[in-house]
Amino acid sequence: MKLLLLGKGGQVGWELQRSLAPLGELVALDFDSTDFHADFSEPERLADTVLQVKPDVIVNAAAHTAVDKAESEPELARKLNATSPGVVAQAAQQLGALMVHYSTDYVFDGGGTTPWREGDPTGPLSVYGQTKLEGEQLVASNCTRHLIFRTSWVYAARGGNFAKTMLRLAKERDRLTVIDDQFGSPTGAELLADVTAHAIRQTLRDPSKTGLYHLVAAGETTWHGYARFVLAQAQAAGVELKVQPDAIEPVPTSAFPTPARRPHNSRLDTGKLRAAFGLELPDWRLGVARMLKETL
Repeated sequence: MKLLLLGKGGQVGWELQRSLAPLGELVALDFDSTDFHADFSEPERLADTVLQVKPDVIVNAAAHTAVDKAESEPELARKLNATSPGVVAQAAQQLGALMVHYSTDYVFDGGGTTPWREGDPTGPLSVYGQTKLEGEQLVASNCTRHLIFRTSWVYAARGGNFAKTMLRLAKERDRLTVIDDQFGSPTGAELLADVTAHAIRQTLRDPSKTGLYHLVAAGETTWHGYARFVLAQAQAAGVELKVQPDAIEPVPTSAFPTPARRPHNSRLDTGKLRAAFGLELPDWRLGVARMLKETL
């Protein structure tokens, strides 16, 4: 079996290189790859790459993820998040390949307190959310055999993340304020990659498993609760902090105005995924604690 991974250099793409490798021959590309064209800002050339590689499975981890920046460059965000995935999906359909694509909780309006299910009405608040929703729709309509995973609050040990930022600020500052009215589940890129590999294996055996799924770690918290957990773990590991975990001040979203509106409710119901693939998703604290042990 041959697999094509697009966006290999991102947080999720990096972990996918590991998780997909045992499944077969893996061709991993990024926007700057020279052997094949994989720059999502030039969608017209992507189909040629897919048709040349001739993969059995395509995993797209490429995206425009700069949420605020997308507000000022909507056409680029649309090209990366919608147009190009649609082109890849068309080529996948031509080959009869399975296509895996990632989306986001930002496709919802963030209202209420109930975890969102796959069939709930969407209502993105931002350019990022709107273009990711368009990407979902193009992938689903252009490629019969697809897996689309909506996720949220993604982090990884590699590169920057919220936890590392909180640790740095807690060492530098005497006071720390963090938003406490946005709810979600921090989800590790490692978990996303491992579940993806598991789902690919099962879907190739049972094509009825194709479709849209929500994929996040179990449990929920706020950014304030997330920050407190991170600092408590660091403190237990002997890291010197100027701000203690219980001294972090909770503030509303309005205290940090941003170009793009954030959803208050980013909870995602994973019942469909767990039932379809026989999985138990770990609590978000387990992944964050493991990531901190690698980085502290």
